[in-house]
Amino acid sequence: MSDYRAPIDEMRFVLREIAGLDSVAALPGCEEATPELVDAALAEAGKLAGEVLGPLNHSGDQDGARLENGVVRTPSGFKEAYDAYVAGGWNGVPFEPGFGGQGLPWLVSTALNEMWSSANLSFSLCPLLTQGAVDLLTAHGSDAQKATYLPKMISGEWTGTMNLTEPQAGSDVGALRTRAVREGDHYRITGQKIYITYGEHDLTDNIVHMVLARTPDAPPGVKGISLFIVPKYLPKPDGSPGERNDLRVASIEHKLGIHASPTCVMAYGDGGGAIGYLVGEECRGIEYMFTMMNNARLGVGLQGVAIAERALQQARAYAHERTQGRDPSGKGGDAPAAIIRHPDVRRMLMTMRAQTEAVRALAYYAAAGLDGARRDPDADRRRAIQARVDLLIPVVKAWSTDVGVEVASIGVQIHGGMGFIEETGAAQHYRDARIAPIYEGTNGIQALDLFGRKLMRDRGEAMRSLIAEMRSLDADLAAGRGDDIEVIRLALDTAIGTLERATEALIEIARDDMAAAAAGASYYLRLTGTVVGGWLLAKGALAALRQMEAGEGDPGFLEAKLVTARFYAEHIVPTGTALLAPIERGGRSVMALADDQI
Repeated sequence: MSDYRAPIDEMRFVLREIAGLDSVAALPGCEEATPELVDAALAEAGKLAGEVLGPLNHSGDQDGARLENGVVRTPSGFKEAYDAYVAGGWNGVPFEPGFGGQGLPWLVSTALNEMWSSANLSFSLCPLLTQGAVDLLTAHGSDAQKATYLPKMISGEWTGTMNLTEPQAGSDVGALRTRAVREGDHYRITGQKIYITYGEHDLTDNIVHMVLARTPDAPPGVKGISLFIVPKYLPKPDGSPGERNDLRVASIEHKLGIHASPTCVMAYGDGGGAIGYLVGEECRGIEYMFTMMNNARLGVGLQGVAIAERALQQARAYAHERTQGRDPSGKGGDAPAAIIRHPDVRRMLMTMRAQTEAVRALAYYAAAGLDGARRDPDADRRRAIQARVDLLIPVVKAWSTDVGVEVASIGVQIHGGMGFIEETGAAQHYRDARIAPIYEGTNGIQALDLFGRKLMRDRGEAMRSLIAEMRSLDADLAAGRGDDIEVIRLALDTAIGTLERATEALIEIARDDMAAAAAGASYYLRLTGTVVGGWLLAKGALAALRQMEAGEGDPGFLEAKLVTARFYAEHIVPTGTALLAPIERGGRSVMALADDQI
């Protein structure tokens, strides 16, 4: 079982050369994000991740969270680790200084969040939901609500949750039944929610639940849903926790993975109704919650990056240590060779590496877009950046988490039989990774979001803008020297053309047969991720080539960037472009059989 070490050189390269940290730092309010400060933050976060959170990953998986007499106990060491996280100010990195945050870009926070998720995915889920709740209240809370909750939540003294799902509703949020009845300046909340991550725990002295509920006269469906702040303890005037609210954890789930993260069934109003406070206006809850959901979807996509990185590190270490068979090159004679010398193992490791680097590049690029959409001084530019972010969020969430599962699975394969044995830790990465394509909207829902809400709403305008920007890199690639860049250029040109053709085809198919078009949505999302990932790796390859020609940087690191981008172009891009056929022609056969024939 290998230790986690944050890939700081890789992160720094992606931040600067692909995501555009310099441009983000030039935005109003981001001036503190100097190279020196960012480097220091990466180094210190790497220590916390590697020395404190990482060692708890396996033991937390073995111990798991447990429910005792209505109280959820996190595994040994988690409380101390959380206290260290809070003491370091890590929870407040991207938030407003006026409420105790550090005001750094979301791009920087994204790199740090990757470390927490790689080191200990179960632990990282608590800050992820808290940060999403902070983002929601910052955007939609009243001044009084902000004053009461934001300082405590930004510091991490209190945590936050997201309460959407109910037993009968699942992903159909519009079918929820939790009720909210007005009573003076607050509401009484009654109902049950399921799958509430860190809905109850022993890390902090208060938990702030963001709960979707329906008022008595609200219209049916999602248009009748409102959003409420429902704290575990009602805050006193001085801000300290006061009276216990009428809510409780009914049970915690026994799961395939993320055992240390308590996934709770929450009961509201067993004693007459939990007190909740309306956020914004009635019947606009889904609109408000999407702020938190988009934040969480970026965060979950980042979990795919993180678990892929952790699985890659472990598989790489094992491949260096495990000896079996002879070196196929003949260089080692009859001596047993490390399995990293075997071409098929090398192919698997390179696949893991290339895909991990591609999804990281996409996640960081999208995070930089968040900063631009919020802070760019030009309103038209903000709108254009936001359209790009909206287009990419479902891709980040779905493609990155699919890749995380695939990379973790390959990691088990590289370990061979030992990968199927829990003691090595490879199986835990695979088990933990498997939830990410499911929660925060299944990846099928993300594909429908990309197709229905993004592509069809503007008839492909945002996607065509992205395609045009990707094509603009061709001139720089044409000017680059060497066969690596030429291979990357040709593959990227083909891939972009395929995505363009698939975009127009999907829009055309939807005119006549929406079901057939929807059947191709998941393929289309996968194609989009593969192509955009290839474009971003191509940008990185050009940056690496420029540094090599200028005699800058570590030659070994830069050469690896070039070769990895070429490997992606030769091995990964073709699997994406092959998806054009089912997008164009496969939809009708999906729905052709009767239900009882399947």
